[in-house]
Amino acid sequence: MRVLLIDDHALFRFGLQELLERRGIEVVAAVGDSSTGIERVAATRPDVVLLDMRMPGLNGLELLRRLRAAHQSMPIAMLTTSAEERDVIDSLQSGAQGYLLKDMEPDALIAALGEIVQGRTVVAPELMGVLARAVRGESKPVTVVSGGAADLTPREQEILCHLAEGQSNKTIARALGISEGTVKLHVKAILRKLDVHSRVEAAVIAVERGLCERGGSGGCGGGVGGSGDSGAGGRGSP
Repeated sequence: MRVLLIDDHALFRFGLQELLERRGIEVVAAVGDSSTGIERVAATRPDVVLLDMRMPGLNGLELLRRLRAAHQSMPIAMLTTSAEERDVIDSLQSGAQGYLLKDMEPDALIAALGEIVQGRTVVAPELMGVLARAVRGESKPVTVVSGGAADLTPREQEILCHLAEGQSNKTIARALGISEGTVKLHVKAILRKLDVHSRVEAAVIAVERGLCERGGSGGCGGGVGGSGDSGAGGRGSP
């Protein structure tokens, strides 16, 4: 795995570089400003870019948008201290494949990078509540969305909104009056139709595309990352 780091805090940048290299990950460049970052992305073509959100001059979100506008298609993950809802949503909508927090455990960071390089979207589990709030605040109906989401049945759309609230299969089954096994089958169908591999990615799509009406899953109020089988914060099986 070849990683490019862009972060204006030198101590953090060098420390992260050393950590990654000790784990056998090649750091092709570690730079402290957006202008140099743009140059190094073009020159090194990394497998993934780790990008700080808060930087002087061109900030991380603006840099992300500029790289996407320049057709740089490699995975880009925000690695930041910001847990602000607007930052999370704006980053995902602007083309980030990951939104990670700087206080995460090293093993979790390495695992997340592996997922991102494989083409999956990874959001720090503690930020799934942010996604759930965004879903509850959306008012755009599902029917206006084109693409794979348009193929979802009404029941699958309903379950997707419960899933985006961070609810476990057990909680969804209880809310809808169906069996947990039936919920699992629906979740598998949702992931297949949306062409994603995890509940996190499905939740991200629900937010990005406005797939749930205000009130999310019709007034369900389950907690984010519920117990039982995998909640929306995990990358486990459906």
